[in-house]
Amino acid sequence: MAEISIVLVEPLHEGNVGFTARAMKNFGFTRLILVSPCAIGDHARACASHAADVLEHAEEMTLDEVFATHDLTVATTGELSKSVCHSIRMPFSSPKELREQLMEVGGRVAILFGRENWGLNNAEVERCDLICTIPGSAEYPILNLSHAVAVVSYELADIPPPQYRIASREEMEYLYRHLDHMLDQVDHPAHKRKNTLIMMRRILGRTRLTTREVSTIHGLLRRAEWHMEAGHGPEEKE
Repeated sequence: MAEISIVLVEPLHEGNVGFTARAMKNFGFTRLILVSPCAIGDHARACASHAADVLEHAEEMTLDEVFATHDLTVATTGELSKSVCHSIRMPFSSPKELREQLMEVGGRVAILFGRENWGLNNAEVERCDLICTIPGSAEYPILNLSHAVAVVSYELADIPPPQYRIASREEMEYLYRHLDHMLDQVDHPAHKRKNTLIMMRRILGRTRLTTREVSTIHGLLRRAEWHMEAGHGPEEKE
């Protein structure tokens, strides 16, 4: 299975961090990453119980480091876009659907959980490749942080070994920059640029491209760019 990291972004309460470590170990996950966490002390260790080793080996990283060191990133959120026209938090998958998306895929995957009081902000969600939400009661859909981690960890436990490795983060970011450059060349409207690039990230994130597939897309883009720059249309080639 993919190497999955559980990432807590600015957790506010050490008890939740401890309970998160416990939930992770219940389902076989051990890689915990903390971004600007609260102080971690005896209460967190008590809440972790027999998962103190997960807590003790937790890494502190910046959000930039998380994105740089993982091939695929997943934002978890209880707040969803109201329309597919607003792509920051759309489209989204349930934890069970996320399992299907990660099946047979090798690579490093980071699953981001936000702050207890207001979750992940739009800028953080925007950078992620996939969106995951836990379908809860419409009356009260927001779960406690460690409970959310437990639900997602349960669904992702025991994924079969990967059959192929996905393209690296560096390769995918280079592709997104190439697409951004292409939008310049086709005079894509400036006011649509951001939303278009977010949608490209969502689409390509769901496809889980291999290195060869990324290279093929680059080749197609370069070929199109050459024709545009040279002023060669299909009718001229014929």
